[in-house]
Amino acid sequence: MNTPRDLTHPAVRIVNAMERIYRYRMTTTSGGNLSIRDDNGDIWITPARIDKGALRREDIVCVKADGSVEGRHKPSSEFPFHRSIYEKRSDVKSIVHAHPVALVAFSISGQLPNTALFAKSHQICGKVGFAPYALPGSEKLGEIIAGVFAKGFNCVMLENHGVVVAGGDFEQAFKRFETLEFTAKTIIKARAIGEIQYLNDEQLLLASSRESRLGVFAPGPANSAERAIRQELCEFVRRGYHQRLLISTQGSFSARLGPDEFVITGRGVDRAHLTPDQLVLVRGGAVENGKQASQATELHRAIYREHPKMTAIINATPVNATAFAVSDSVLDTRTIPESYIFLRDVGKLPFRELFSAPETVAKRMRDEFPVALTENDGALVLGRTMLDAFDRLEVLESTAEAVINGRALGPVKSMKADVIEELVQAFLK
Repeated sequence: MNTPRDLTHPAVRIVNAMERIYRYRMTTTSGGNLSIRDDNGDIWITPARIDKGALRREDIVCVKADGSVEGRHKPSSEFPFHRSIYEKRSDVKSIVHAHPVALVAFSISGQLPNTALFAKSHQICGKVGFAPYALPGSEKLGEIIAGVFAKGFNCVMLENHGVVVAGGDFEQAFKRFETLEFTAKTIIKARAIGEIQYLNDEQLLLASSRESRLGVFAPGPANSAERAIRQELCEFVRRGYHQRLLISTQGSFSARLGPDEFVITGRGVDRAHLTPDQLVLVRGGAVENGKQASQATELHRAIYREHPKMTAIINATPVNATAFAVSDSVLDTRTIPESYIFLRDVGKLPFRELFSAPETVAKRMRDEFPVALTENDGALVLGRTMLDAFDRLEVLESTAEAVINGRALGPVKSMKADVIEELVQAFLK
């Protein structure tokens, strides 16, 4: 399959990415810098002392391969470490440096986030390196950071300073940055409620080596019903991303079209800008040619076959609910009436079954068990409509956040058995 040429100007890509980073509070007005290295050696970088929340294309600075500078502003004061990394790593084409709150928490405590919390995080980010403190903007700091990258790390924590992430292209660097911050945030949340469970080497290998058993087919023209479902599904995925119920690299949404036919999110597709043509059609155990379906495709197919009334399935990673998925703590939904009505009792599915026994997972899910946490993965939600499934996902995350916040205040009180029975009789019969 041919990869389309990227015709977006580097300055535009930097502006768009900084807007995204700033919007989700992963940097401040004055903090952070991004750069892209062209094939000719020119480095495009954010300017010094310019509002990161209002960048425009003409603000981006180009430092030419010969050292001359083009642009209306000075390049970022952190340019020295960008240049040093590019000199040490010929494979690096883009760098992201910012101060997202969770990673800064690790930075100021001298700790490294363990990416083995999630299989996807480990695959995308790898192990995280550490760079000792040096004066920001100094040549010494550049030498220290570049030296860590030279050892093969792609994500490096800066002592008392934040994080630097590099990639072979801009998309890869951004995905590593966002994924690492999500991982750090989940670790912090999970530590507040229990003992964290990390994936071992065998589990990481299981997740990375799983091969699809699905065939390939050439679909005909889409009818209006399929077009409408594709559009609606994309709208819910984008909404989920903007509400931080998933990140660009994680989360699988699907919607049923027929008895053994559905559309599902593709692999490696940015969830923030998902379009109908990027969804993958699955029919009779085969995927449409030319596309890579989500790793969760076989699981979704097994669930649809086991539960004919369900028309939508979501795998997502809302940070508070996922904190329960990676820890030994149990999410008590018997704390809020709405939570119990929408979610029932939320159980936890073993990590191994997700990747090796989709039929077993499908049988565990029932009408009275429409939501489950998945070990070191996130949440699995079923719905009779897309709205039904998405609503449950939102309620799940709100409940998890309320329980975590409540525990910080004191013991959380569960509703008594007679109250639960009253809810069952009034809303669930």
